[in-house]
Amino acid sequence: MNTFHDAEQMERHVREDGIRQAVRERYGTIAQGNGCGCGSGCGENPADTLNVISVSLGYKPEDVAAVPDGANMGLGCGNPQVIAGLAAGETALDLGSGGGFDCFLASRQVGETGKVIGVDMTPEMISKARANAAKGNYHNVDFRLGEIENLPVADNSVDCIISNCVINLSPNKHRVFSEAYRVLKPGGRLAISDIVATAVPPEDVRQNIEMFTGCVAGASLLSEIEEMLVAAGFVGIQITPKSTSRAFISDWVPGTDVADYVVSANIEASKPGADRFSREGAGTAL
Repeated sequence: MNTFHDAEQMERHVREDGIRQAVRERYGTIAQGNGCGCGSGCGENPADTLNVISVSLGYKPEDVAAVPDGANMGLGCGNPQVIAGLAAGETALDLGSGGGFDCFLASRQVGETGKVIGVDMTPEMISKARANAAKGNYHNVDFRLGEIENLPVADNSVDCIISNCVINLSPNKHRVFSEAYRVLKPGGRLAISDIVATAVPPEDVRQNIEMFTGCVAGASLLSEIEEMLVAAGFVGIQITPKSTSRAFISDWVPGTDVADYVVSANIEASKPGADRFSREGAGTAL
């Protein structure tokens, strides 16, 4: 029996659970209308301010105007819809779906013959998203409570996974990408907007839980993300940093140099297998 490694593994699990709980508490508070999270999404901001934030991240004004009130919470660092290329009849999965903003936009792309699944580990966010879905009469969107490291989704059932500034919040990104690979259909794809590190953040930043829940301290290096994607089995990996994002990232933690070592990036990859068009019309249990 290797007691050293057992103790080390237990310590790691305790640390990861502590981070998840801190993230859950922070975003539960935001869902209830208080506090700020990744991006400038603060509960006290009026809707028009949040819409301006989202447009600055790459969404169209007509997109932010189309979702139910309360769905756009200003939480994000880009627009995964731009790279997702969603088509009618597809099944999309949003990791860290929050109030449902990206899910509702995706629902228009996949249409009545498609399906959108939103997964979030915060009960308050799931309740908010479900209420928003009811307000907007979205019949093809399903919100599920769960961790992105342990997705409540069937194997080989999803065409495209989107996510907006969420994976950096996970203390176990290897597991996130492994789960993403599991649930994607052969030929399925990732279309993610997230915060990545261009240099190793200072130790005081990496140990700051407020910086972690604020989407800074938990960012992995670009090379590490690529290694994790390769290890999970993905191919066609493209990670595209957006240097212009440094301007709004500087506003997240005023008076610091966080923009010197983190940046928003588009992350794209595919699961090997049949292409999306050859699978059109195939049904899979969800």
